[in-house]
Amino acid sequence: MRLEGRSLRLIARLAAYLIRGISATLRWEELGDAQVRQLIVAGKPFILAFWHGRGVMITEAYRRVGGRDIDVLISEHRDGELIAMTLAYWGYSAIRGSTRRGAVKGGRGMLKAALSGRTLAITPDGPRGPREVLQKGVIDLARISGLPIIPVSYSARRAKRFSSWDGFLLPRLATRLVVTWGEALYIPRDADDLLQTELQKQLETSMINLRKQADTLVGRQYD
Repeated sequence: MRLEGRSLRLIARLAAYLIRGISATLRWEELGDAQVRQLIVAGKPFILAFWHGRGVMITEAYRRVGGRDIDVLISEHRDGELIAMTLAYWGYSAIRGSTRRGAVKGGRGMLKAALSGRTLAITPDGPRGPREVLQKGVIDLARISGLPIIPVSYSARRAKRFSSWDGFLLPRLATRLVVTWGEALYIPRDADDLLQTELQKQLETSMINLRKQADTLVGRQYD
């Protein structure tokens, strides 16, 4: 059944309160967050990159390291509207589109936001996978805008892992949650196709390793 209007807004509000409520009960640990904190304090924008299945707590993690405004790339699939409304309750903006090559609308929106000094958030394996396979859109955006990419992931000691394509992970109440931040990756504006492909693979590997590191630190292996 397709949700519209008032029902969609109600579910979005409940989702916003639920996620913020779960977050308040978690035992948070941040690793490797010095660089992202420095960028935020200096007022320098960047591109926050995380896997689709490990996204539900990322805006909370961003807020905990001092982040405030952020523009999030959201798919134009049906669930995208719900996510956009949920983000709005937290004061975050959504740009509708995709990270895949040829996603003109989303790409233009993100580039415009980047050039105006906004920090961006992207799930490079979205909107429909394959899971943890990095699409080239984030590399193109970083190269053209000059913004660094900051990869991030998290894991929880106790969590519900859904049987969706992305292996969506929702932490349970009052559990230990570890957030793993990676080093900034810059894409040279004059990078040729070979270098772009190498950096794309480097970022993908970094993001997978951050997810594995978080899983190991909480004593779980979800993948």
